[in-house]
Amino acid sequence: MNGSSDRRHSTAAAVERWRTGSPSGSERRKLSFNPVSEWGPPAAPEEPRGAFEVSRTKRVLQVGIAVIYCLLAAGIVFGFAALKPVLVKEGVYKDTCTKQEIEEGVWVCYEQELRLNLMFTVAAVSTNVCALPVGTILDRYGPRIASIIGVVFLTLGSLSMAFAGDLPFDAYIPGYLFLALGGPFVFIPSFQLSNTFPRNSGLILALLTGAFDTSSAVFLVYRLTYQKTNGTFTLKKFFLIYLIVPALILLAQLFVMPTDSYKTVGELAKTAEDPAADGHVDNDVNEETALLGSNSDKQQKAEEEKAARSGVWGALHGRTAWQQIRTPWFVLITLFTVIQMTRINYFVATIRTQYTELLHSHAAAVRINEFFDVALPLGGVIAVPFIGFVLDYTSTPFVLGLLVTIATAIGILGLVPQMWAGYANVCLFVVYRPLYYTAVSDYSAKVFGFATFGKVYGLIICLAGLFNFTQQGLDALTHKTFHNDPVPVNALLLCLAAFVGVLLVGYVTRRSYMMGREKLEEEAEGAREVTIPNAHE
Repeated sequence: MNGSSDRRHSTAAAVERWRTGSPSGSERRKLSFNPVSEWGPPAAPEEPRGAFEVSRTKRVLQVGIAVIYCLLAAGIVFGFAALKPVLVKEGVYKDTCTKQEIEEGVWVCYEQELRLNLMFTVAAVSTNVCALPVGTILDRYGPRIASIIGVVFLTLGSLSMAFAGDLPFDAYIPGYLFLALGGPFVFIPSFQLSNTFPRNSGLILALLTGAFDTSSAVFLVYRLTYQKTNGTFTLKKFFLIYLIVPALILLAQLFVMPTDSYKTVGELAKTAEDPAADGHVDNDVNEETALLGSNSDKQQKAEEEKAARSGVWGALHGRTAWQQIRTPWFVLITLFTVIQMTRINYFVATIRTQYTELLHSHAAAVRINEFFDVALPLGGVIAVPFIGFVLDYTSTPFVLGLLVTIATAIGILGLVPQMWAGYANVCLFVVYRPLYYTAVSDYSAKVFGFATFGKVYGLIICLAGLFNFTQQGLDALTHKTFHNDPVPVNALLLCLAAFVGVLLVGYVTRRSYMMGREKLEEEAEGAREVTIPNAHE
């Protein structure tokens, strides 16, 4: 009996330290990969269930199904580089081309390029911005309702894309927008499934985020099939068949997936500390303790070491969101994120047209594009262990310095008119993209803390997403002002990114050093004099 009580208090104490100090490994990863916030319990009438109340087989099935539908729907719009050649081949927006451009036989004309890129821009912006309302709906109505809303958006998007060629208005942009909105509504609610097996929550989250990154391959598979069938597998056929995906997600939500979010580690620990408050008997408490694991103290110590290693942990913890966003910590990371997200999405949308001009060969650009289509989903999966190692075993200033270094290298390679530089650029890009997104969320969690994470990080991503509308201006500069030469715009973005990146790294490094000095001074002031035994006066 005493052993059970000790385990309960040990678990609860560990979680209490997490709430006031450094998080557990699984929860830190949750914040690293989740671009919204640490979800609290939904405000539904029913209390969320503990995972122990559901059979192990069903929980494994739920995780497996979530991974599959995230693979098929979570981030498919980011496979735009693979879909774009099919859209061009199908003549989407070709009516915007001039007679002269058609006679010259250009692969894609200026106005057509702008409209196609606008499809992706709107989708990329909406994916980031809608993360905020997804969180509200998830908290209020639970994961099932949020996912069903995603099903509706995916269905509308598929139908719009399938019949866009037959409709009297432009349905491609709204269709792609609906597909983009559907992704977060089915992806973000799946994060609560990390609570099905708390000891393996990091693995579950890695599987889900890996599925998100790999989902861009859906359009790659379609494009390869389209080419193999010589264009007979049209957009209409593909998107009508794709309707199977939202249908299967709906069935899974109705018959397999949980109605409400499973209890978080914190809720389980609270129950373990005071089972009477939740109406549980000792047997249930033992099951909850088993789910949490018996090594919480050891894990907590490891997390405290990681927090200290970061050099910035707790920099603005305890302050309001308004106080935090008025500091250089927020301003610099926001500027950096705005520029980097714009560069990333601009490259995804224009890779083929950029390299057509840069290499003066459409065939060479096609080879770069095809390599990119395969490397993009693979890069997100391959980079996961590397990202985890970098974030866990290096300081935040080092991580930011690595980001700036890789981003600068990518920018420089993007100016070199050689095939080897194109391949090297793609290889760096597909590793940098997941590292960048994860590192920024990790920075936000460590600097701003968990209490304001959703608001502050959500604002960063929202502003960066809205700024992506400047891609239309970048397209206009490239095509009109610089006569299709991508070098001036890429050079401008490179210089801006390098300038802001150096400011960010310099500030964070300086503040990290000062925080370390302050900590040492506090420890020195708190040290007590020790009287030496047998010392003579």
